[in-house]
Amino acid sequence: MAHVVAATAERTIDAPADEAYRYLADTELHSRFLPPPFYDCQVEAGGVGEGSVVRFKIDFSGGVRELRMQVTEPEPGRTLVHTDTSGSGLVTTFTVTPRGAQALVNITSSFHGESGVAGFVERIIAPRRLHRVYAKQLASFDAHARERRAG
Repeated sequence: MAHVVAATAERTIDAPADEAYRYLADTELHSRFLPPPFYDCQVEAGGVGEGSVVRFKIDFSGGVRELRMQVTEPEPGRTLVHTDTSGSGLVTTFTVTPRGAQALVNITSSFHGESGVAGFVERIIAPRRLHRVYAKQLASFDAHARERRAG
């Protein structure tokens, strides 16, 4: 029986919420914030917000997986959801919350994990690894926002 594996990270970004959201909604720009293990990111359709499709590879847990993410905006200006259309069950939600002149950005992912012993190990290790990856992504995102504000 497969289990749901979930991971989350959040950080205050030095940009107003509407600006932070625009950076995330722009899939070409957003792909620049992706740290390893993500690579080979390509915008397949759209490019900004709802209806965009982006492909990338991830080298995670000893294997490379290609993902094709469809973007939806259940709450435009606040929530973006990237859903894998290639069968992994991966759903990543980006939530932007105003914090005065800054924004709190939360990344939460869940996917269908393995069963058995491999699944047990995955449920322990994957959330921690993804949290570290997302923390790096948010740090890169914040650095970009600070650079934009300074420039």
